[in-house]
Amino acid sequence: MPARLVRRPFAVAATGALLLTGLALPAGAADAVPDPGVVGPIPATSAPGDPAHGYPFLATDDDLAGHGYVEEEFFVQGEATRYQADGLTDATVLSTGHDYRTRIVVRRPVDPDAFNGTVIAEWYNVSNQWDQEVDWFQTHEHLVREGYAWVGVSAQRAGVHSATGLRTWSPERYGTLDLTDGGAVTDDTLSWDVFSQAVQAVRDPAGTAPLGPLDAERVVATGHSQSAGRLWSYVNSVDPLAGVVDAVVLHGGGGVVRDDLETPVFKINSETDVAIDLLGAAQRQPDSDALRTWEVAGASHGDWKLITDYGRLRLRDVGSAPGGYPGTPQTCEQPSGSRVPQHMVQGTVYDHVAAWVADGTAPPTGTPIELTDDPRTVVRDELGLGLGGIRLAQQDVPTRINSGSNAGPGFCFLDGGSTPVDDATLADWYPDPQEYADAVVASTRAAVEAGYVPTEVAADPAWYTDVVELVGDRVDAGTVDAAVGGQVQDLVRQALDAADAGDWGAADTLVGRAQELAETQVADAGASASIVRATLAVRGVIGLTAAHDDLAVSTQAQARCLAGRAYVAVRATNDESVPVDVTLSTPFGTRTVTGVEPGRSAYQAFPVRSTSVAPGDARVSASGDGRSFGADVAYDAIACG
Repeated sequence: MPARLVRRPFAVAATGALLLTGLALPAGAADAVPDPGVVGPIPATSAPGDPAHGYPFLATDDDLAGHGYVEEEFFVQGEATRYQADGLTDATVLSTGHDYRTRIVVRRPVDPDAFNGTVIAEWYNVSNQWDQEVDWFQTHEHLVREGYAWVGVSAQRAGVHSATGLRTWSPERYGTLDLTDGGAVTDDTLSWDVFSQAVQAVRDPAGTAPLGPLDAERVVATGHSQSAGRLWSYVNSVDPLAGVVDAVVLHGGGGVVRDDLETPVFKINSETDVAIDLLGAAQRQPDSDALRTWEVAGASHGDWKLITDYGRLRLRDVGSAPGGYPGTPQTCEQPSGSRVPQHMVQGTVYDHVAAWVADGTAPPTGTPIELTDDPRTVVRDELGLGLGGIRLAQQDVPTRINSGSNAGPGFCFLDGGSTPVDDATLADWYPDPQEYADAVVASTRAAVEAGYVPTEVAADPAWYTDVVELVGDRVDAGTVDAAVGGQVQDLVRQALDAADAGDWGAADTLVGRAQELAETQVADAGASASIVRATLAVRGVIGLTAAHDDLAVSTQAQARCLAGRAYVAVRATNDESVPVDVTLSTPFGTRTVTGVEPGRSAYQAFPVRSTSVAPGDARVSASGDGRSFGADVAYDAIACG
């Protein structure tokens, strides 16, 4: 079992006299983080979307059960400490003994063997005056695919007590929640200890275990935007005292981190964040043994994935859509939401943090986005694309002009923009669709090899949903017949399902069929070329992933003579760390060897029953550990008589 960081002891001091006077207590004067009471799981009394609201707010619409996951909600309660936390020094205790009751939402594997040991504990964002789980929306596919558990923590007063908070949304379900000690504390100074206690309940449950049979080896705190600001104060001021999290991810904000912290901190920022110095995102400092900062070129603070994934549930549970949501009036100067898939990078951040905590493997460093000084602006190329930073294919080989900048009412300044490029211009930029696809694969390969995106990058839904959207835009424009467009979209959606299951062969076949339809059934040359270009790129990314996902097997085939007769000798060596089953095939016979141990070989000399043999190929296939290998291995001609 991977080791986790040893939690730091919490200093204990006598505090009674100071509490009576109402003066701030010295840092470290409170008791260690107590074990709160846990109630639940709280049963759902109505289906998601029912006006009775007898289910968790923003209950996921993902097929968790189909992936071996479950969603459960618990109430966490106890007495919390008020902290004064400035994010610069260790926190001081203002007072203790404040009653609270809040909720956590848990999404976890059902089978302990499917759990990777890491819990992502998200501090709910309450900028809209209700709980919003940005980091879940951005990375849920990756978290589920990789076996993480996710826990959302309602730590702030607005999410519970505002006019649109939980208590109002469902008085019957949430009416007993209280983050104010009966109205005595209204400044969120309880939030840091409430968060610590929720984490304590997850990692070391004293009673009801929110993770059920799972054992949390590591807990990584994460938060976006407003929540990143709260966690910045937490990691700099409260965590040195509480010591219950193993690492912190600050997403879309977070200023300078103290250089004497023991807890690893990973900051991931978009182009928007550094351009406007959101919550100190542009206050850069060098990477260190406990700090990494990544900046993603072309990405926006509130991007397309967030708008579309969150928008469905917001419509269901709040009754309104976020700005830029499809089908709603577009009020920003540019179409809202960068399509640069920063979420791929964010998923990898969690992977790196888990390894960093478990065995000390330090994450790779990242190149910063290029900025000018006074005024601070993003340096852009002739197309308006930002330079520097972590670069994904959508920025390196663009078919839309993605940017972290936008203007207009509301949150336009945070949502960035994504301006489509017409088919004629794309044809001018990329006259050879295969060259375009090759460039996408090259950029993606570079990101995979640098450790910025997952090895199984083709499993991400963005590759497929972007094609579905591209086709839909052309159906709407009248350049693609609706029936043909629907067939292409259905095939690409099926390919996404296959990719989600890791069936790369099926995914490639389905996208290939979509490509063939675009080539043969779309009359408009520009629209046809754009769809072919996109599908070829997706197939290339699938091939890239499939190559990484293959078993490592060394092969050799050779024609030989023995006693005047010809033979074809085939050898396959298992270069993996697990046993594999190997099949050796030639025109002269087949042999299967099961359970070939690491470092061992399967071998067979097949008699040709002749004195000579023409040049040909042997086929080697292998399977094991849920992966496979296949290769044709050439052998030369030989004459033995």
